[in-house]
Amino acid sequence: MKTKLRRSMLFVPGANTAMVCNAFIYKPDTVMFDLEDSVALSEKDSARWMVYHALKHFTYQDIETAVRVNPLDTPFGLLDLEAVIRAGVDIIRLPKTDSVDDVLEMEQEIAHIENKIGREKKTMLLAAIESALGVVNAVDIARCSKRLMGIALGAEDFVRDLRTQRTKEGSELMAARNQILLAARAAKIGAFDSIFSDVKDKEGFMHEVNYIKSLGFDGKSLINPNQIPSLHKAFEPSKKDIDWAIEVLEAAKDATIRGLGVVSIDGKMVDAPIIGRAQWIISLAKASGVLGEEQ
Repeated sequence: MKTKLRRSMLFVPGANTAMVCNAFIYKPDTVMFDLEDSVALSEKDSARWMVYHALKHFTYQDIETAVRVNPLDTPFGLLDLEAVIRAGVDIIRLPKTDSVDDVLEMEQEIAHIENKIGREKKTMLLAAIESALGVVNAVDIARCSKRLMGIALGAEDFVRDLRTQRTKEGSELMAARNQILLAARAAKIGAFDSIFSDVKDKEGFMHEVNYIKSLGFDGKSLINPNQIPSLHKAFEPSKKDIDWAIEVLEAAKDATIRGLGVVSIDGKMVDAPIIGRAQWIISLAKASGVLGEEQ
């Protein structure tokens, strides 16, 4: 099964006509249309209409699409949900997810709309965790719905809830990142990091990208399309990693043919976890385009 890349989720303000029409040209893994925080109250209806038509346009048929809808307890939430599901969106980003009930309520409304319009393809859910309560409940949230393809950290609201502010070091996000990552992995779903808000700080952005990659995150939200190429490059397996993975898999294959239970490379035992990591590297390299499918 081919690995689905979600290294980059590009936020696109729903009221920004140029971005809504052209975001696909930047080739993010996922285009994330936003109908919530980036849209003024006076523009909610027009933004929803514009995103609806963008989702139906052929230019967005070959790229994964997501929409951050307004919360269901606002006058806009259900209107957003019905419009974008009718338009064929792939993923709904649920903002400010504090509990399992938030996810189940959204899931119920999605199922109701899908049944009403006869949509066979299930709309996926991405739960954005943006509060201390959400982080505490992350394990339960991550495991509560088969529609959940991932959970994501919303850092700006989270640090406000903690009564602190974001720093370059990111120490204020350490506990939240670890909890969200562990919850996602326990539930076998994706884990996605928050935006890096200082779009002029390229060095700081790359430092954070390399850090969250080292933790094990699958990708990161973005607000600047210029960050996409460097983000994608950072998530590519290196030639050294690919060569190592190929060597491990060839050694494991040879051991199986020869009926050997254990094999070693450079004096190190190659067991199931090592083989699993090698398989993941090769899968990621193929999905990233740095290794041909036939290899």
